[in-house]
Order: sequence, then C-alpha cells, then structure tokens
Amino acid sequence: MVPRIRPWLGVAVKGTSIQSELMRVFHETSRLVLPAPMDGYRVEWDGPIRREYGIDPTRHATVDCPEGLGPDPAAHDGIIAAQRDFFRERGQELEWKTYDYDEPRDLGARLTAAGFVKEDDEALILGEARPLAEQEINLPDGLVVRAVDGKGDFDRIRHLYRRVWGEDPTWISGTLHERWRAQPETMDVVVIEQSREGPVLCSARSEYDDSPFTGLWGGSTDPDWRGRGLYRATLLHRARLGLARGKDYVRVDASPDSEPILRRLGLHRVATTTPYLLSP
Repeated sequence: MVPRIRPWLGVAVKGTSIQSELMRVFHETSRLVLPAPMDGYRVEWDGPIRREYGIDPTRHATVDCPEGLGPDPAAHDGIIAAQRDFFRERGQELEWKTYDYDEPRDLGARLTAAGFVKEDDEALILGEARPLAEQEINLPDGLVVRAVDGKGDFDRIRHLYRRVWGEDPTWISGTLHERWRAQPETMDVVVIEQSREGPVLCSARSEYDDSPFTGLWGGSTDPDWRGRGLYRATLLHRARLGLARGKDYVRVDASPDSEPILRRLGLHRVATTTPYLLSP
C-alpha cells in the first residue's frame, strides 16, 4: 500500500503559519515520497511502512510510518513486529525514525515493548535556503570554507573526527569518500581550514535526494576553535551549495547544542524527532 498524499491539516504544528507550511512541504515531499535509491540500497513501501536499507546488511537501515500504522489498533503491534523480524533475520541494525506527530500516539511505547531502544530526542529544524544563503560568512582571519575536491580532504576530515570523538572513523575515508566519488549528485562535504596542507578545523556535509530539501548533517569542530562561528559558516555555505542545486529548503535534525545556532539564523523548529534502535 502506498500512502496517499492528503491535504496537510497542520494540527500537529504549533506556532506560525510559516512553521505549518514548512511542515507541509517536508511531509509531502520527503516523508510521503520514495527517493531514488543510492547505490547498494533499496527503498520501498511495506504496507504503511516506508523503509530504506542497505542490500549489504552491514549498512544502515531506517523505517518510518508517515501516515501512521493504520486505523486498526489491534494490528499495530503486528506491523511493528514484522519490521523487527525482517531486519533481525537479515542481521541488520535498524533505526525506526519517529516524529512527535506520528500515529498512534503511543508508538514509542509500542516500539520499546517490541525490543527497540529509545535514543535522544532531536529537533526537526526547517527553513528556506535563500535567506540563509544570503547571510554573510564571517570567519576568523586566515580561515576559508570550501567544498572538498579529493581523497586527501577525506583523510584530513578523518583526522579531525579522531581528535573530536576519540576514535578512528575509517568510514570517512572509506564508504563516505566512495559514495561522494560515485554519486556526487547526492552529497557535498565542506571543510574549514587555514591551508590545504594543515588540519581541517571544522567539517560537515549536505545530502540531497528528490525532495526540495538540503539535508544538513554532521558538523564537527576542533575543540580549540569552538565558539568562533565555524559551524555557522558551514551552514551558510551548505545552504548556498544546495540552492545552486535547486534545493529551496534546508532541514536539520538538531541536537540541543546546535538548535540555538540554527534558530538564530532564522530557521524554525517544527517537530521533535526520536530514533528507536534495534540491534541485529
């Protein structure tokens, strides 16, 4: 069953008409539409469930229910169990991405009862790209922001992540670089640096699908350079890159640390999103 696009009533969005319109665009163009799959991935409807997953079970898998689990409450636990069992049989970690306007209202409790583990809440932040892109980028003297253009940049980003997070993210110079090279239309990765020979001081990425949104993901800053506008600069630069690709909106799943920065830039919190994880 493919969910039917219905007029957005806006009842779940508290606040301005701008927030309601942003949510309508997001819901109809991002949640209710299957994107073209990335290489090595499948995207499909399974009843009311929208799922994207790597054909290789070591890759990421996500599901959500954009129009709810259906009108029959007696069937809800069975729908959840079917997804749980499908991915457990594949040995694949699963993220069920929920939004606070999803139905049923007790979806989170049902997921927990089925064996999913609740992660931290994040703010769904949306906004128009042009007002963001038109803001001036102010960086400390000697720093520049740019899009990556080669393998060496990914190796340098990997060193930044090792410094920030204390572990070696081999996926940056491996799968992330491979995807950037094979499908450049799906991604931009940006860095802030003093020189190409020196360390990367901040990095983040944009992701693109068939929707009008630039997905603003990641964002890691060298601890010695925090609080000096580097993350803000990556946001503005990525909005410009997305606008050049015809993406009129931006979306971020924001942590409590980044939400204030995003709202000061004129973006809007429209919902809360909470992931529930299932180990294989």
